[in-house]
This record gives sequence, structure tokens and C-alpha cells, in this order.
Amino acid sequence: MAGGFAKDGAVQEQIDATIEDAIKRAREQIPRGESLTHCEECEAAIPPARREAVPGVRLCVKCQSEHDKDAAKFSAYNRRGSKDSQLR
Repeated sequence: MAGGFAKDGAVQEQIDATIEDAIKRAREQIPRGESLTHCEECEAAIPPARREAVPGVRLCVKCQSEHDKDAAKFSAYNRRGSKDSQLR
């Protein structure tokens, strides 16, 4: 049931788009290729156990932790096509 200017199914479309965006972002974060022996950012050695545990690893634990903190700041609120988002 649509209300106001929204068409039928508009809420579900927005939910689906938000989920698709989250899946796309998660897939982009998956390491690919061969693991590096040294960190891309700080040149610290990456232990063999980490390289085996995370295929395609490119960062040491310290740099990966910093990268994860920055990624956590991302807002997953979908503003695409939402009339309500323009009013907030």
C-alpha cells in the first residue's frame, strides 16, 4: 500500500537497493590474488600464518585495523530516491 507520493513497492525497492549496495561494498573488500609478504602501507612483514589464514592479504594487522576503523565510519543510509531523505 502506497502512501502520499510513493508508488506501490517503493519502500521495498529502497530496502533492496540498500542491501545490494552493502553486498557490493562487502565484495569489493574481499582480498584477491596472491598474499603479499610485506604490508602495502607500512612495509612491515606479514607473518606466514596471516598469509595462509587470509588469502590475498595486503595489509599487516595494525594497518588492517586502521582500515577497518575508517570503513566503520561509512553511513549505510540509502538516500537514493527517498523523498524523506530530502526532508531530514
